Amino acid sequence: MTNGSFKILTYNIHKGFSATNLRFILHEIKNSLRYVNADIVFLQEIHGEHAISNNRFIDWPNNRQFEFLADQVWHHYAYGKNAIYKSGHHGNAILSKYPFVEWENINVSLFKSASRSLLHGTIQIPGTDERIHVICVHLGLFEQERERQLSTLVKRINSHIPANEPLIIAGDFNDWRGRAEHFLHQDLGVKEAFKITHGAYARTFPAWLPMLSMDRIYYRDLDIVSCDYLQGQPWRHLSDHIPLLAEFRLT
Repeated sequence: MTNGSFKILTYNIHKGFSATNLRFILHEIKNSLRYVNADIVFLQEIHGEHAISNNRFIDWPNNRQFEFLADQVWHHYAYGKNAIYKSGHHGNAILSKYPFVEWENINVSLFKSASRSLLHGTIQIPGTDERIHVICVHLGLFEQERERQLSTLVKRINSHIPANEPLIIAGDFNDWRGRAEHFLHQDLGVKEAFKITHGAYARTFPAWLPMLSMDRIYYRDLDIVSCDYLQGQPWRHLSDHIPLLAEFRLT
C-alpha cells in the first residue's frame, strides 16, 4: 500500500476456460492478473475442486485454482463454495496481499440448480488500525432471485459491519437492468466506482463485444482514485467477462 492507496480487481474467470469453453486458459489468466498486480482480487466462478478436469487437461494445476492464482503474490485468500456437484465445486474467492482477520461464506441460494453465496472477509491493513470489509458476490440470473439476495446482503452488512469501517462489495451482479442501485445506494449509502468516475456502469459482458453492465464495484468510507475496465488484449480472449480495476485511498 502506497500513501494509503490500494488497488482492487473483480473478475468472473469462467472456471478458467475461454468463453467458448474450448480452451483451458487459467495459466494465461494467472499471468494477466500478476501483470495488473492488484492488492485485493475478487474472483467469481473459480473451481475449488473438479475431478473430471484434472484428468482431461494436462496443464490443470495440482492445487486448487485460487491457490494456483494466489501463488507467491497474494499470500492470503478465502474461498466459498456456491455450486456443488458430483465432480467438485466452484464459487467465489478473495485473494489479498494483506491478512484476513476473519471471513465467512453466506449461503443465499434459492435454487439447488443455481447455488449462490456471499463471501465476506475482513482485512487488516498492516501498520494501521484500519480494517476493510470486502464482500465478493455472484448473484442469480433472475430478478426476483437477485432482489432477495440483495436484501440478504443489506441485512448482513447492517448487522455485521460498523458504519465507520470501510466497505467494498464487488463481483458479478448479473444486474444488466440496474436495479441493484435501489437496494445498495438507498439502504447502505454505497457508491459504484465506475459510475462515479465515468457517469455510467461499465459494460463488461460479453468480453469480445461488451454490451451488458454485469460487474460492479460498490464502496463506502473510502476515496475513489480511479476505476477502469480492462478491455482489449488479452482480456477479450480469456473469460466471457472483462475485469474491473479500481484504486482507492483510505480516508
